[in-house]
Amino acid sequence: MNLLNYKKSTFILILFSFIFLLRCENEIDNNVVPISRNGVNNSNINLEGELEVSDFIWRGLNEFYYWQDRVEELSDEKLKDEKNYAKYISENSQPKEFFESLKHLDDRFSWIEDDYRVLENTLQGIFSSNGVEFGLLYACKNCNELIGFVKYILKGSNAEEKNIKRGDLFTGVNGTVLTASNYRSLLFGSNMSYTLNMAAARNGVIFNTGVNVELTKKENFEINPIQINKIINLDKIGQHGNKKIGYLMYNQFVSNKSHELNEVFMNFKNAGISEMVIDLRYNGGGSIKNCVELASMITGQFTNEIFAEEQWNSKLLPYLRTNFGKETLINRFRAILEDGEEINSLNLNRVFIITSSESASASELLINGLSSYIKVIQIGEKTVGKNVGSITVYDYIDNEQTKNPDHTYAMQPIVLKIANNDGFADYADGLFPDYFIEEDLQNMGVLGSKDEPMLSKVLDIINGTSKSFISKSKISKGPLVKDPLTIKRQVMFVEKNEVFIKN
Repeated sequence: MNLLNYKKSTFILILFSFIFLLRCENEIDNNVVPISRNGVNNSNINLEGELEVSDFIWRGLNEFYYWQDRVEELSDEKLKDEKNYAKYISENSQPKEFFESLKHLDDRFSWIEDDYRVLENTLQGIFSSNGVEFGLLYACKNCNELIGFVKYILKGSNAEEKNIKRGDLFTGVNGTVLTASNYRSLLFGSNMSYTLNMAAARNGVIFNTGVNVELTKKENFEINPIQINKIINLDKIGQHGNKKIGYLMYNQFVSNKSHELNEVFMNFKNAGISEMVIDLRYNGGGSIKNCVELASMITGQFTNEIFAEEQWNSKLLPYLRTNFGKETLINRFRAILEDGEEINSLNLNRVFIITSSESASASELLINGLSSYIKVIQIGEKTVGKNVGSITVYDYIDNEQTKNPDHTYAMQPIVLKIANNDGFADYADGLFPDYFIEEDLQNMGVLGSKDEPMLSKVLDIINGTSKSFISKSKISKGPLVKDPLTIKRQVMFVEKNEVFIKN
């Protein structure tokens, strides 16, 4: 996994062969390169317990945080006086509160975990799940009650065996009405089982159906990001003739699924598809490497051209350029996977990408990176606006990557901004669709079906029968609620084949 390894006097930044807008696991290269500390006093300070964690947090952010030079409390000046530094750390003994206090105002995505195993699993799409991927919205303006709606059901999950499907609504858990105050404990607590109290909508009014669905979470459930892949045959319409369209719903960029993804594109290639639809409406990001691979599968005619370029903080960027060359900051289109397998490329000159307000990070990178080369037609909602990437920072006690036995904290801080080949990286407000349409909770349709509203819109565009219109949900009376996992799933992270050590 992209690792940032930390010791009191040593920082190890492990960048694998890709960048994550959130996740990956790989063999670590043995290439170790010393990095100058630029004259900063790096003597060990005797800090124990929670203070040791706070010291780890400060030093890690000071070295690698993207906004380090714009956060006064992260200035190198603090390390020049050992006694004052120790006093400063002693005044900030609560790790999570300290971490939050050091974040820049523009930072919406960095986070810290008190158990690095939880962080690792989150990045790999592994966590306790009953298989119901849902959203929450307020039942009305200025009220506390919530409505849950099912977005889709995960393959191989407990929910797949139950009477629950996409578009179903619920308003309670275990007989308790869902509210903004209790939903986290009811839905995201330590309880492995709960019962959803189902509801329905009629003429925009929500009512309870009396149906209850009991669900059980599976420990360490691993999500398959390839939710749907199929070939859609369009009937002859006008002068366009028959068309074969590849459709892929991809819900997370995961490096260990590269082979499976390549097999999907082999089927598309063998079928002779002429158009490609990538559905990223529920994709919060993941591996940059995997994003580059998908971009290379869609195209193929741009091998070795620049897909994206990384912009690190003012301390690391000059060093990386000087000691490793500019190439270490560049992610290029590829012809082969990391294991040498040839990429099945479609050589397309345009692609249709479905997005929502949940599409983030590597999903946005795919759109932005491809737009320098081919026509990208975006359908759906405006994206999140995550144009930055992160790495995992551990507290290592030696150069052998031995984790500190005194605590299990790890951080996932933002360390870079990423731009396309045109130098464009300023989409913090999100990427705006060419055709706006949001999911109607009374007509969500079947994912992958020609009649599903968003996909149907794409097919109309392909056939030249689409009209410019705005479609909004009929029963969304209040804003969506962001569940606790949302930010953690909206990640982009880095992987390279070098290990940088700071002594």
